[in-house]
Amino acid sequence: MLKGRSLIQPSDLSVGEIEEICSLAEQMIVDPIAFNDVCRGKILATLFFEPSTRTRLSFEAAMLHLGGAVEGFADASYTSSTKGETLADTIRVVSSYVDVIAMRSPKEGAALVASQYSPVPVINAGDGGHFHPTQTLTDLLTIRRLQGGFEGHTVGFCGDLKFGRTVHSLAQAMSRYPRNKFIFISPKELSVPEYITEDILKPAGIEYIETEKLEDVIGDLDILYMTRVQKERFFNEQDYIRLKDSYILNSAKMKMAKSDMIVLHPLPRVNEIAVEVDNDPRAAYFKQVKYGMYARMALIAKLTGAL
Repeated sequence: MLKGRSLIQPSDLSVGEIEEICSLAEQMIVDPIAFNDVCRGKILATLFFEPSTRTRLSFEAAMLHLGGAVEGFADASYTSSTKGETLADTIRVVSSYVDVIAMRSPKEGAALVASQYSPVPVINAGDGGHFHPTQTLTDLLTIRRLQGGFEGHTVGFCGDLKFGRTVHSLAQAMSRYPRNKFIFISPKELSVPEYITEDILKPAGIEYIETEKLEDVIGDLDILYMTRVQKERFFNEQDYIRLKDSYILNSAKMKMAKSDMIVLHPLPRVNEIAVEVDNDPRAAYFKQVKYGMYARMALIAKLTGAL
């Protein structure tokens, strides 16, 4: 039963509940008009203490497509937090007005704290470098739609794997399904954190390797999950210059990939996927954006008890 629950990290949902949400999202994709009024009279609060385009607008569009209403803020500088109001008090106030809260914060653990003070469901829309569970639902729905399911895939994660919360969330989620293999592609400075490999992958018996070169492994992948290599994360600019072009996906690299591999990206991109790749039928990142709205529609409907 999902009604009334908060979603802070992917593991808050059982495998069965993920299936339930994805199945409902697929019904919404097929016949969106049938769900136009399921949240009529309900209100979503979007509390974004950190900049966002896709996630915030996706949440708002999702609630509006369900017939509900939205209130909130996209800039914390216009809120009472600038006066020193605590997050706990903000949540106590906002939850008095709405039926569900979607919150993004640069502070790791902020969504968990919010859920402890909220009588209505809190959805973590990103908390620092920790988790981004609705992006994970988006990724899973995209994989299900385009690759037929969640099992038996070789998944490559490329770019900033140290600070990339979307990578951490998807790796955690995909580790729950059998016969998946992970390939982590990054400079050593941005390698995947040990808590992912030691606490999640190894106990689950997930096979994984780490490498610095995309070209060496792209031909083995069923799914390539691209992220941006961030210059600001390097202490030595020469290391960044040496490595940055290794993680630009272009047509030449795509020729090395399987004909049915899909390319995902949580967006925004900068230069890590060349524009020339957009016309490749394996480029799925803009489809991913669309599926994200439906994933959030299904989640909101479930958490509010509308369906």
